[in-house]
Formats: sequence, C-alpha cells, structure tokens
Amino acid sequence: MLSKFFIQRPIFANVLAIIVMAFGIFSVMNLPVERYPDIAPPKITVSANYSGADAQTVEQSVTQILEQQIQGIDHLLYFSSSSDSSGRSRITISFDNGTNPDTAQVQVQNSISGVIRRLPDEVQRQGVTVSKSLGDTFMVIGLYDSTGKTGNIELSDYLTTHVVDNLNRIEGVGETDVFGSQYAMRIWLNPDKLKQYNLMPSDVANAITAQNTQVAAGAIGDLPVIDGQYLNTKVTAGSRLKTVEDFKNIVVKSNKTASYVYLKDIARVELGAENYQSFNTINGYPAAGLGISLSSGANAIQTSKLIHQTLDQLTTKLPAGYKIVYPRDNTPFVQESIKEVVKTLVEAIILVILVMFLFLQSWRATLIPSITVPVVILGTFAVLYVLGFSINTLTLFALVLAIGLLVDDAIVVVENVERLMHEQHLSPKEAAIESMGEISGALVGITLVLTAVFIPMSFLGGSIGVIYRQFSITLVAAMALSLIVALILTPALCALILKPNPQPQRWAVWFNQKIEQLKKQYIKLVQTSIHYSKSVIVIFVALIAVFTLFYNGLKSGFIPKEDQGILSVQIKLVDSAPISQSQKIGEQVRQYFLTQEDKNVDLVLIRYGRNYSGTGQNLAQGFIALKPWDVRTGKENSAEAIQKRAMKYFSHFNNAQINVTLPASVNGLGQTDGLDLWIQDLNGQGQDFLDSAFRQLQAQSKNYSTFENFDKQSTNSKANLNIKIDQKQALANGLQLSAINNTLSSAWGGTYVNDFIDRGRIKRVMIQGDAEFRSKPEDLYNWSVRNDQNEMVPFSSFANFSWGGAPEIVKRYMGYSALQLQADVASGSSSGQAMKDVEQLVNQQKDIGLAWTGLSFEEQKSTNQAVWLYLISAGFIFLCLAALYESLSIPAAVMTSIPLGVGGSVIFSYIFGLPNDVYFQIALLTTIGLSCKNAILIVEFAALAQEKGKNAIQAALEGASLRLRPILMTSLAFGAGVIPLVFAQGAGAVSRQEIGISILGGVMFGTVLVLFFIPVMYVLLRSLFKSKAST
Repeated sequence: MLSKFFIQRPIFANVLAIIVMAFGIFSVMNLPVERYPDIAPPKITVSANYSGADAQTVEQSVTQILEQQIQGIDHLLYFSSSSDSSGRSRITISFDNGTNPDTAQVQVQNSISGVIRRLPDEVQRQGVTVSKSLGDTFMVIGLYDSTGKTGNIELSDYLTTHVVDNLNRIEGVGETDVFGSQYAMRIWLNPDKLKQYNLMPSDVANAITAQNTQVAAGAIGDLPVIDGQYLNTKVTAGSRLKTVEDFKNIVVKSNKTASYVYLKDIARVELGAENYQSFNTINGYPAAGLGISLSSGANAIQTSKLIHQTLDQLTTKLPAGYKIVYPRDNTPFVQESIKEVVKTLVEAIILVILVMFLFLQSWRATLIPSITVPVVILGTFAVLYVLGFSINTLTLFALVLAIGLLVDDAIVVVENVERLMHEQHLSPKEAAIESMGEISGALVGITLVLTAVFIPMSFLGGSIGVIYRQFSITLVAAMALSLIVALILTPALCALILKPNPQPQRWAVWFNQKIEQLKKQYIKLVQTSIHYSKSVIVIFVALIAVFTLFYNGLKSGFIPKEDQGILSVQIKLVDSAPISQSQKIGEQVRQYFLTQEDKNVDLVLIRYGRNYSGTGQNLAQGFIALKPWDVRTGKENSAEAIQKRAMKYFSHFNNAQINVTLPASVNGLGQTDGLDLWIQDLNGQGQDFLDSAFRQLQAQSKNYSTFENFDKQSTNSKANLNIKIDQKQALANGLQLSAINNTLSSAWGGTYVNDFIDRGRIKRVMIQGDAEFRSKPEDLYNWSVRNDQNEMVPFSSFANFSWGGAPEIVKRYMGYSALQLQADVASGSSSGQAMKDVEQLVNQQKDIGLAWTGLSFEEQKSTNQAVWLYLISAGFIFLCLAALYESLSIPAAVMTSIPLGVGGSVIFSYIFGLPNDVYFQIALLTTIGLSCKNAILIVEFAALAQEKGKNAIQAALEGASLRLRPILMTSLAFGAGVIPLVFAQGAGAVSRQEIGISILGGVMFGTVLVLFFIPVMYVLLRSLFKSKAST
C-alpha cells in the first residue's frame, strides 16, 4: 500500500516534497501576472484612410469593398465596421476564444489583399493596415509643457517623432492613436492668385512633385568600362526639400520672357499640422496624448512595464518643462489587486493554522497540516506553469479557497492517527498504518467529489469558459496534490513527528469538555430527529422551497464593477457647435474635477474634436486619473461615488450632454460595462429608416425601469452641402470632369502630395485652400478650372449647391447597415432582466434585427449555461460516489446535503445585495463541494459501522458522534480561510467580498444543517433501499 511504503521511508517522502516545492518556486518566478486571463475574444482590426471624404463615401467606396472579402475565415464570431466623416474606415473582426491571433491576422490580410486595387487611389497611397488589436484604449499617455510655452502641434510632433515608433515596437502593443498630429508642410492656396496666373491646384501639385524629389541617376564609370577609365562615382539628382523657404521658391510656372511664378506668389506656405481635427489639454496646459490598445493575447502588466521602461529612458532626454503623465493606466490597479489577494492568501493561512491549533492542541500535530500547505500551493503553481496559465485574480482566489480544503485532508489524517494512539495506545508508526487503512477511502472519495464539482466548469465555451477554466483547473490541481500529499507525506510526517500526548494543557482540557458536552447534546438531537423523521423531511422540503425563492430574487450580472482608479468623460454639444464652444464646456469639466474633487483627482486630460461616438467639433472626451487607493479611503471617495456626484453636477448643463463612466472590467469587451447592442437594417431601407426606428425605441424605452440612458453610440446626421455639377454645361465649356473633381478635392478637402524631410524625418506635404476661401458656401465660386482653350472657367458657370443631411459616422454589423446602441442597467435591477426588456422593446419593430456584442454577448451566453453547470456537477458527484461505494443509497444520502449549503450562499448573497454573477457561481460550486465533503465523512463512517453488524440507526449515530469534531474543525478552518475575503479593502475588493460572503454563508449553513439532516437522511435512505432489495 502506498501510504505504508512511505511511512517506512519518511526521508523519501520529504525529498519528493522538497522537489515539488523547488519546481513551484521556479514557476512562481516565471509565471506571467495579469488581472483576468484572456477573456475577450481575439480581435483583428482593418483600417484605412480616405482624406476629405464624407462618411457615406468612405462606406461605399472603401468599407463595403473590404467587408465583402471577409468570408471563409476560420472561427469568426462577428464583425462590425465604422466609416466616419474624417475619412477613417475601420473594420473590427472578433474570433472565438482560443483562436490564434497571428493566424487570424494572416487570414484577414490574405483575404483583403485581393481587393486593394479596387480602392480609390488616395486610399491605396496611404495603405490598408491589418493589426491584432483589442481596439479599446488600455492606456493613455499624456505629454505637456509645465511652463505652458509650447503649443499643441509642437507637442504632438514631438510625441510622434520621438515616442510613437519606440512604443509600436514593444511586444503587446496592438496599435497607437496619437491625439493630434505631427508637422506637415502646409501649402494654403489662394484662388484669386491662381486665376490671375492661369493655374489650377493640380499644377501646383505637379510642380511640387517634380521639384521635391530624389532621382536614381546611376553612376559614372560603372562596369563594363572603356580602357583607361579611372573615374568611378555615383550620380545623384534632385533632393527632398527641407524648409519653408525651399518650398516658397518652387517654380510653378515660367514663360519665354524668363518671368517666373513661384509658389509664394500663389499660396501661403507654413509648417503646420497634418490635420487639425483635434487638440488636447492636461490640467489646462496644451498637451499631446497617445492612446494605446493591447494586441490580442498580450499580457497587460508585461506590456505596461515595457512601456514605462521605454518612457523612463526617454524622460531623461525631454526638453525643459516637458512632462510625461498617465491619465489612464489600469496596471497599478491590477498590481494592487493581485497584491491584495496575495495578502488575503497569507492571512487565510495564518487563520487556518490557528483554528487547527485550537482543535489539535499540540504544536506537533498542527505542524503537519501546516507543512502541507506550502507544498500543495507551490505544487499548484508548478501545474499552472506547465499548463501555460497565469497568476491572476481567478487562480489566486482558487488558491485561497483551496487552503481551507487542503488542510482538511491533512487534518482528517492527523486527527485519526491521534485518536488511534489515544484509544488503542499504538505507537505513532502503527497508528499511522492502521489509520490510513481506515480513511484512505474517505480521502479519495472527498477528492473525487470535489474534482467532480469543478471539472464540468472547465468545458464551458466562450469567455465564461475561460474564467471558469482558470478557476476550476487550479482548484482541481490543488485538490489532487492535496490528496497525494495526504496519502504520501502526511502519514510519513505523523510517524516521524507525533508523540503520545499524556498531559493536555488546562485550556485544552476545558475546550475538550465543552466539545464533549456539545457532542452529547448533538447526539440527543439526532436521536430525536431520527425518531420524528417525517417532520424532518417536511422541514427539509420547506427549506429547499425557501432557498429557491431567494435564488429567484437574486439580480443577475457578469463581472462586478471595480474601482480601477480611472474615470472617462464623454462630452457632446449641439450638432453645429464650434470647437471653441466645446472648449468652454471642457474647461468647466476640468475645473469641476480639479476643484470640487481635488482630494481624489490626480490629473485630467481632455481631448477636443472626437470621442467614442465619432469625430466632430462638438465632441470631446476626458480621461481622469484618480489618486491611489490608500489616499482615498472610505466609500465616499470610491470611483463610483465620484462618478455619481459628477453625473449629478453635470446634469444641470443644458447646452451639453456629459457622461461620466467607469472603465470596462475586461479589456477588449467594449469601453464600459453597460449593455452593448446593435440594431440592423435587415432590408437595406437606409440610414433614415434606422434613425427613425431608433427614435421610436428611445421614446418607448422610457416605459422600462430596468435600464436607463438608452442612446446610440454615434452622432446625429449633420447638415451638409451638396455640390451639383452640370455635366453638359461643363463639357460645353471645354472642361474635363477629372480636372473639376481634382480642383474641388484639393481646394476644400486637402490633398497629400508627397513627402519632405524635417529634422531628419520624412513628413507629408499637403495642399489645400486657405481658410478664408472655404469658410462659406459662396466661396465655391471663387475657384476656377482651366479648359482646353487655356481659359479659366469659374465654378459659378457650371456648378451650384444645395443643402442636405448626411451622417457623421456610418456603422455596419455583420454586413448590414446598423446602429450601435448602449444603455446602463438601472441601479437595483439586474443586467439579465434589462437585457430581456431591451429584446422585448426591439422585437416590436419590423425589419430590425437585434444583435448583442462585447460584454453583453458574453453575458447572454453565460446565463443559459449556469443552471446546466449545477445540474451536470451534481450528476457527476452522484456517479463518482456510486462507483466508489458500490451502492446507490450512500451517494443519495450525500446528495441531499447539496441544497443545504447552497441555501446559505444564496441567502447571504441576497441579504448583502450581491448579484448572481460569475463569482457567485464559483462560490456556489465551492459550497456544493464543501457540503458533500462533510456529508461523506459522516456517511463513510456510518457505512463502516454497519458493515461491522450494527443497524442503520446505531451506525448513523456512531458516524455522527465520531465525525462531529473533524467536521467542526475542517469547516471552521475553511470558514477562517474565507474571513479575510469578506473584510477585503483596497483595489479589487468588490470581487473578493462577493466570493467571501457567498462562501461564508455556505460554510455556516452547510455545516450546521448537514450535521443535523444527514444522519436522518442516511437512516431513511438505507431503510428505503433495504426494503426495495428485500422484496
């Protein structure tokens, strides 16, 4: 027998333990650390740029062409796209969990490469990029000048030239988005001067292309050569221009009389910004910002560490007054919360050891289970390392829970050895051998049951499956190791360390007397309840009914919101508001946070010109970094409290809509934790149809109380000017349509011509009409086009304009035109109920499809899985026990314990207002395992007694009296292990409290009710199965 072998070779057992610990320590040093495993489905982003185009043009000539190629790609979950009025086209494709992002990227790249030639030239020139980015901003870096002397463009240029490339090379960075842009050579055309010299914008572009260029002109004296050739040299011709002066002196036109027209005669030349769409401030100073998205499958902490290291090196070389700050960075939160869980782990170990000492009453006996704790925990880390998992909140929670379970195995062994030494006066070695014969079966049974509870969890699909898998495999590994240690190391240590304990201490004598009294009372109670077994069954059924009521009363959720130390603000003014107006509002937002909340807020970055819903002068967004958790203690200083106060304050602003939100719990599943859905235009009835459907939905959404702030994630359509070109008139005037289009796009849209060199870096040259010649519709008539007679024909003779409306941003989902909507779950409602109501609301509309996405998509998948999970686990336990004990009555008796513990979890969660989410489900399953474990201990001993010839009632009483003490002890030890979770503080406390409270309820109810009901159930089921067998 295994145990006997090792009891006689204790050193061998210890050597094995040391090897396991050494491997464990190595694993801990090398395991990656993160907050959650990769819960978000991997994403691939395809982006392109079409400067000067409006949203619909981008959608029709770029986005749709690319979208139609996305087919036949493996493991595709869903895709969506957006095309906005600043010319950006972006398609985001999500894949099943576990898809390799690199393979997916290559597949997407291959499928779109076939249609690149069909895209407009301007788009082809700027290229289509395919990146594996999760698409949401995981970190924002700000750069500002504390002296306030440097302007936005200069800061953005510094950021782009010195910082961005270094960061893009870091492993784990998916894509970077600079808030602002680098310098460009801006050539601002004057239409009157162009007309005077008989020129068009295309002439200017051609002149620049010809004179700002590098030519490959070969060499003199290259092989083969003529005899006697000595000269051998490279030839260069032309060069890239570098300064504003160089550009001013470009010759645009000359004639025979040697008079020249220079660029400075017809345009204003300056070093400006590549685009002027947005600018930023940090705490009021002009600033540049940089948003970073993680690449799919990257480790946030690792990436953040590399980014910080890179920037720390750059900081030493920054110009005077420049400062780099982090308005959004959730890695401190992850590190803090991991640190807190580790602290909890240590507290749990200490409390468990104290409880053991109380019951075992000798330091020798307490030492044995205490030695097993580090062996099992380090061993589990080794298993995680081999399986390629990481240290994250879920694996650490699993370990905190495992401590309570793993000392149980050791306690059961030690307690039994002590009992045999005391009752039968055996030597420690004999007692250990004898004891292992008695309880090996029970140990294997307990471990089988606990693994049976947790293994089905790891087969679930989707993001929920990822969460459960981390948790369950960690626990199963810990349980299995714990069993091996209990069969190998613990008995060997017992034989080595234990001594017969003749004189117990005074406090121990008193404690044992109290336990004995308790045991007498308990046995009396059990006898009475066996006598009145019918009424006990009625009570049992009534309890289950009560628990079910409470379970149905729980709110549902997915992952709890945590205070991550960051807030984000979305600002939206009326549609036609200019950027100066947005700035006024932004300043008020900044002042509110830096004056009213100065104790809690560290810095505020505000980005004008765009937010999550799109681009436009009436939009802005803010990133707010809060002070560290130890500075802002107390509930009133939590991120949620700050957010509620801010929302209340900003609700009084009439001219702007200001939303303050907490960041999403999970990277890559949307920007916030609200409901996230799409409505699709199934029959292609157009954008107006979608807008009117949305307005109806918004009006009807007021009738529902479960969700609020039901809104679309895009801006309203804006007025736009349609220029109508009379083609017959144009042709009659001898004009070419291509020349008209070219003039129009250069004059008003701006054209990228080629590149120049600025301080050693390649930057763009752009031509565009000067601001005063494109400020009102009539300015169109200032521009002219040259015809085949070499005359300048003004636009007024062949074009007119009319007003219309066009969307600022056009979105599509799964190939249909769509609107992305969002809503917040009302406080006091569950997200599950809110989702049902939203579905009911949308389904009333004809021709509209509804699709959940992001976090809501995952939650919807998970709610359907939870009940199955419990049933499968319960079924699994029954089968394992039936196989182990060759009987159906024993597993049936054990199964009756399940509802008892679960009820405790449900009631505690209900009282403390906790939702039925991922953590609650984990807590429930742990509780199921724990209740079954207590029941097995009683039933196993009762069955042994019955084999020795006692009847069912005597056997049940003997099992109950023998196992009362170990059950109390293991349950107290487990309860002590979760106490630190219940009183958690600091970063990530919400999820720790949630798990702790549910499990504490389960332990309390599970222990008390199991001790009371199981002996009765045992007797009933035994007699029931007996009578069946005898007939």
